[in-house]
Amino acid sequence: MRTLPPRKRPRLALLTAGAATLAVATALVLPQPAGAAETAPVGFGAGTTGGGGATAVTVTTLAAFKTAVTGDTAKVVKVSGLISLSGQVDIGSNTTVLGVGSASGFTGGGLRLKKVTNVVVRNLNISKPVAPADGITVQASTKVWIDHNAFSSDRDHDKDYYDGLLDITHASDYVTVSWNTFKDHYKGSLVGHSDSNASEDTGHLRVTYHHNWFNNVNSRIPSLRFGTGHVYDNYVVGADTAVHSRMGAQMLVENNVFRSTAVAVTTNRDSDVDGYANLTGNDLGGAATEISQVGTFTKPPYSYTAEPASTVVASVTSGAGTGKL
Repeated sequence: MRTLPPRKRPRLALLTAGAATLAVATALVLPQPAGAAETAPVGFGAGTTGGGGATAVTVTTLAAFKTAVTGDTAKVVKVSGLISLSGQVDIGSNTTVLGVGSASGFTGGGLRLKKVTNVVVRNLNISKPVAPADGITVQASTKVWIDHNAFSSDRDHDKDYYDGLLDITHASDYVTVSWNTFKDHYKGSLVGHSDSNASEDTGHLRVTYHHNWFNNVNSRIPSLRFGTGHVYDNYVVGADTAVHSRMGAQMLVENNVFRSTAVAVTTNRDSDVDGYANLTGNDLGGAATEISQVGTFTKPPYSYTAEPASTVVASVTSGAGTGKL
């Protein structure tokens, strides 16, 4: 079922009015200022500490980085400068990877978190991950915080030349994605890689996306199969389809802002089984919604403060990305 923007369909105008009332109620709560979650993650990834207080090691080469992030002992690895790579580098458990300044990170490939736990990735520039590499792959991993990074590629190639900027798959769980920028890409962030992976993914893939800026990203903002997603206070510009719930996923889509976007939220595309979504307090900016099923996920099992949509653009454009820590 495709629901057009409020100015075109009176029935949706009633829904939008209800959402506006909720947004006003939310505004009575003090909004979360830009960068407020800088010392610890908020959301499903709460409690993730990475390397904690381990003595930091600074690396400037790919070889040194690979050595520094290996193993499961607590470690903090600082990346200084932009390192070229192909494919992906595996990150061990109990690790913090932190970019130095605003321009450090990786280009040409990315990072993989596979069968690990308790990993923090912050303040990195990750660009042009040539397929089959993602900018970051989180696979069969738990307790992950992806924060204040800048992901990008270009849209000069076909949509499959680069893979995902951030993909979370194979029953990964308890992940927070916060204050990142995602720019100039086709397939932004996929959560759950296949319609046929229900036996592994069901009961997992619990993710929170908040205060991210998606700019000229075509789709998957994010796309979620089977899991539970809380998407709040994000700013989306220039998408075809943004938030996508499929294969029975439950999503709460709260106080986000959409601009120059065709479909803000959909539950009935591309998969044989629809997803579920609850919308509250969003500024659709004229975008359509396609909600075939309203879900039961209305209250996350953690403490958080969602700022109203009216302040999201200012907060996210000033606070998201690298160089803000």
